[in-house]
Amino acid sequence: MQAIRSILVVIQPDQTGDLALKRARLIAGVTQSHLHLLVCDNKRQHTIYLNELVGELERDGYRATAQQAWQENLHQTVINVQQAEGCGLVIKQQVPENALKRLLLTPEDWKLLRHCPAPVLMVKTDRLWTGGKVLAAVDVGNADGEHRTLHASIISHAYDIAGLASGSLHVVSAHPAAMLASADPTFQLSETIEARYRDACKAFQADYEIPGERLHICEGPADVVIPQVASRLNAVVTVLGTVARSGFSGALIGNTAEVVLDALDSDVLVLKPDDIIDHLEELVAQR
Repeated sequence: MQAIRSILVVIQPDQTGDLALKRARLIAGVTQSHLHLLVCDNKRQHTIYLNELVGELERDGYRATAQQAWQENLHQTVINVQQAEGCGLVIKQQVPENALKRLLLTPEDWKLLRHCPAPVLMVKTDRLWTGGKVLAAVDVGNADGEHRTLHASIISHAYDIAGLASGSLHVVSAHPAAMLASADPTFQLSETIEARYRDACKAFQADYEIPGERLHICEGPADVVIPQVASRLNAVVTVLGTVARSGFSGALIGNTAEVVLDALDSDVLVLKPDDIIDHLEELVAQR
C-alpha cells in the first residue's frame, strides 16, 4: 500500500458524510498519493461541487484532481477512469442493496469488486481506524503458488493498514469440518485440521510478527467465519482476496468477498491475484 501513488475516490453526492473521501485523506496523508475524485453521473452537473472539494483538499496540503464521467454503468465508468488515470487503489462508499434486489440484479458494488483490476476499498462505517484491529482473511487450505502469492499480498496490505492506523493485525482462516470417512487422517479430527492450518500460517506469522492469540483458525464456511471473527474483534478493516468469478457460476455461488460484503460491519479491502489483474486489464483495453 505504501507504493500507491494515485487513488481514485468515487464521490457520491447523494451519500452523506463523504466516507470514501475521509478514508482517502487518511491513506494519502501517509502515502503522499495523488487523489483523483470521480462522480459517476450522466444526468446532473457536479463541476462546482467537485471544484470545491479539490480546493479544500489543496488547501489542506493534498494533491487532487476531479472529473465527472459516465460510460454504460457505474462499475464500468469507475474501471475505465481507474485505468486511464493509472490509479493503484479505488475507494468507494458501499451502497447496500436489499436481498430481493440482489436476487434479481447483481449489485454494482459486487461488479466493481469482480471486474476492477485495482484493489478496491469499500467504506462501510465512519468509525476511526486509529488504534483499531485490522483483520486479514486467508485460505491457507489452498497452498498452490497463486494462493500463496495472494495470501502474502493480503497480509502485507493488512500490515500496512495496521501500521498507518497504529492498530493491530489479526489473521483469520476458515477450515472444513472433520470428515470421518476421509482417507487422510489429518481431516478426521477437528483438532488435527486446526493444527495443520496453524502450521501453514507459521511462515507469515514469523515474517509479520503475528502472535498466536491474533491468529484465528475456525471451523466453518469462510463467508460465515469471517464476519463472525470480524464482529468479535470489532475490526475496523477486513482485507480479503477474490478470484473474480463471473458468469453463471458466479451468480449461483458468488465470491466470498461479495457474499460477506453486506455481512461485515467494517470497511473491506478486496485484492486479486496478479494473473487475474492482467486478464482484467486486457479486457478493459479491448472495450
